[in-house]
Amino acid sequence: MAYNRVDAEVIAALRACLEGGELLTGPDDLADYGHDETEDLVHPPEVVVRPRTTAEVARIVKVCARHCIPITPIGGRTGLSGGALCVHGGVGLALDRMDAIEHIDEHNLQVTVQPGVITQVLMDAVAAKGLYYAPDPSSKGSCTIGGNLAENAGGPRAVKYGVTRDFVLNLEVVLPNGEIIWTGANTLKNATGYDLTRLIVGSEGTLGVITKAVLRLIPLPTQSRLMLVPFNSATQACEAVSAVFRAGITPSAMEFMEREAIDFTLMHVEGITLDVPDGVQAHLLVEVDGHHADVLMRECETILGVMEAHGCGEVLFAETNAEKDMLWKLRRNVAVAVKAHTVYKEEDTVVPRYELPRLLAGIKAIGNAHGFRSICYGHAGDGNLHVNIIKAGLSDDYWEEGLPGAIREIFALTVSLGGTLSGEHGIGLVQRPFMDIAFSTTQLAIMQGIKDLFDPTGIMNPGKVLPTQKKEAVR
Repeated sequence: MAYNRVDAEVIAALRACLEGGELLTGPDDLADYGHDETEDLVHPPEVVVRPRTTAEVARIVKVCARHCIPITPIGGRTGLSGGALCVHGGVGLALDRMDAIEHIDEHNLQVTVQPGVITQVLMDAVAAKGLYYAPDPSSKGSCTIGGNLAENAGGPRAVKYGVTRDFVLNLEVVLPNGEIIWTGANTLKNATGYDLTRLIVGSEGTLGVITKAVLRLIPLPTQSRLMLVPFNSATQACEAVSAVFRAGITPSAMEFMEREAIDFTLMHVEGITLDVPDGVQAHLLVEVDGHHADVLMRECETILGVMEAHGCGEVLFAETNAEKDMLWKLRRNVAVAVKAHTVYKEEDTVVPRYELPRLLAGIKAIGNAHGFRSICYGHAGDGNLHVNIIKAGLSDDYWEEGLPGAIREIFALTVSLGGTLSGEHGIGLVQRPFMDIAFSTTQLAIMQGIKDLFDPTGIMNPGKVLPTQKKEAVR
């Protein structure tokens, strides 16, 4: 059975769902909501609906279910896997107007938020009360909590504090039939039934629409130390990563950047001053945080000893907040700089951290065999390596037809090292063809069964995550 198109009857029904929300049908609006940060892909919806309340969302979903219209939740449009693209048209459910921080519970260290809250806005609001929401994706200034929940976003500080899922206590979700449920309880422990909360987090909008979240907070660290460590060998930099943890230190961040990643950023991002000596091939950006300066100093001394044992060069310690901000600006803008410089595809590989040197070496070998160049960086402390494949002189035919085979080799290598396809960007649209590398037929069938149970008509964010699709859009 095929999806139906959005016609005048559906538009009228959607308008009737709204009280304070907004409905958009103009070509510019549809184009604006038809892309994220995934390469140059554009898949506009047929209509954009911007609700303000959970009740409005539930009514909208019921209309889509009744008329068999695909519906795609849309957040800050910063995704890198095409998860928010309306690949089958239909309704783009933009949640950006649901942006309230409803309650900061200072006694229980919890916060209740709507999905359209910008991540940085939430971090700043709780920090003003001496509290900390630790997940901090590189796009935290523009991504939303709803999108972070959908993708199970990570970020630099996941290595110490965990990813988005680790901070979620309870979710309000509109199911594909329009019913509203809560998935758990606002408690730190919950051994009551199946864990629906953890199932929804990371499901990329394929099982329902998150309309509210209760998130865990922790006390705000008051001290931090940051160092930039150069290496003449990228392999030695990667080898140093696991050695730090084996020495008994868990940094609050440990980021890897190849030389070319830094060079691109220095060229394309203003306000960063850094002298990179000849011969330096990679850097580690290492942060420790806490509440006691003397403890952090001892941790830095241990880290420095590990780095020196692995052949590092002269370490740059950030002495001021301005220097810390500059170094973090360098790291957080690598992807932006690469995108500004060239056409590229980005993969989000992750392995056990000890296998990081083998992953990096294997990626370079695959690139040499296929004739492409890659720029690698990422959350080394988690074993999470972002691989930017540069188009450069590659032909359009190879880019579209030949490169997927090379990417398949990269993912096969990653899985053989005990890793998997995505650490934090999700599967979405672009990694969907590779799911068979990470999962058996039985595992994929279980996932499809879960999808069918939640969404028997297949309207919720179709064409994402799972390699099979029950329905196809009318063309």
